[in-house]
Amino acid sequence: MADFIGIGHFFELTRTEAIAGFFTPLAIFIVFLLLQLLLAGHWVPGYVVDRETGEPRKYRLNGILVFVVAVLVWAFELTGMPRDWFYRTTIYAMSGGTFFSLVLTLVAVYSQPRKEKRSFIAELWVGRAQELSFFGNRFDVKMYLYVVGGTMLVLNAMSGAAWHYDQFGDMSNPGVFLYAAFFTFYIFDYFVFERVQLYTYDLIHEKLGFKLLWGGLMIYGWMYILPLWGMAAVPDPGFSTAWTYVWLIGTGALFLLGWSITRGANLQKYTFKRWPDRKFLGLIEPRYIEAGDRKILCSGLWGAARHFNYLGEGLLALSVALVFGHFANPWAWTYFICIVTLFTIRQMEDEAYCAEKYGPEKWAEYQARVKYRIFPGVW
Repeated sequence: MADFIGIGHFFELTRTEAIAGFFTPLAIFIVFLLLQLLLAGHWVPGYVVDRETGEPRKYRLNGILVFVVAVLVWAFELTGMPRDWFYRTTIYAMSGGTFFSLVLTLVAVYSQPRKEKRSFIAELWVGRAQELSFFGNRFDVKMYLYVVGGTMLVLNAMSGAAWHYDQFGDMSNPGVFLYAAFFTFYIFDYFVFERVQLYTYDLIHEKLGFKLLWGGLMIYGWMYILPLWGMAAVPDPGFSTAWTYVWLIGTGALFLLGWSITRGANLQKYTFKRWPDRKFLGLIEPRYIEAGDRKILCSGLWGAARHFNYLGEGLLALSVALVFGHFANPWAWTYFICIVTLFTIRQMEDEAYCAEKYGPEKWAEYQARVKYRIFPGVW
C-alpha cells in the first residue's frame, strides 16, 4: 500500500532507526526548550493583558536566534545526525510526536483549574489555560510552539531536499529545492517579525489544548511538508530549458505575491493595533468603524476583503502545488487542498466571532462596507 501511494521509502528504516525516529520529536522538544532558555532574548509587551497587573503581558523573544542556531547545527551535521534524517523518519516521528504531544496536553490541561464544564474530549482538545509560562516568564508555551513548529518546518523541508538530491543527483528536480527555499524564506521572515505573532488570534484567544499543542508542534513542524512526502521521490519533470525558466520564475513570483499579501495584511493590522492613527507604510490612512471601545479596520488591504490575508495564504499554497512541475501528481496538491479547506472554514468562524466581539450591527456595517470575504470582486 505504501509503495502504491508513493511513500514506501519511509518504511525502509532498520528497527533501531525506527525507534530513534519515534523519539526524535521528544529530543527536539527538549533541545528547543534549552535553546530558548539559554540563548539571549529581548523582552517585548504583547497584546494580551496580564490579569494580575492589568498591564500587557511581556514576552521574551529569541526565535530568530534559535532558528539560526538550529539550521547551522543541521547544515554542518554537528550532532552527527545525517541531513536527511528528519525526512526519512517522518512517519515514525509523526507517531512519536503525536504521542508526546498528547502527554504534554494532559499535563497542560489537568495541571490547571477547571473553569468551564466540558466533556473530557472537548476539554482535552480545547484546553483550560489561556497562557502558560515558566522560569519567571522567560519561557512562554505558546511562543515556544511556534519556534519549534516553524524551525522544524524548515528543517524537514531541507531534509527532504537533501534526501531527494541523494536519490537523483543530476536528475534532481529544482522545484524541490525551490520549495525548501520558499519555506525557509517564509519562516525566516516570520522570525524577523516575531513580535507580530503576539497580536494574532492564537496568542490572544486560543487555549492550550491538544489542538494548539499538537498543531503547533507536529502539524506545523512535520505535516506542513506533506507534498514532499511524495514529491521528493519523483525526479525532474523534464521540461525544456525555456519552460523550466517559465515554471520556476512563475511559481517564485506567485509565492512572493502571496507572501506580500499575507505579510502586508498582517503588518497593517499589527500597526493599527499598536498605533491606531498611524498611516500604514506612511501612505495608507487608517479608516475604521467604531464599535464601543473597539475599532474595525476597513482601509488598505483590509478594505479589499474582510479576510484578505487568507487570499495570500491561498496563493502561496498554489505556488507550492505548482513548484514541483508535476502538475497532475496528487501529492503536489495536498498542501493547497489543506490550506484552502482550513481557511474557508476558519473565515466562517472568524465572521461569527467578530459579530459577537463587535456586535452584530457594527459587524453588519463592516460587511456592507467591505463586501468580499477573501477574494476581492469574486467572493
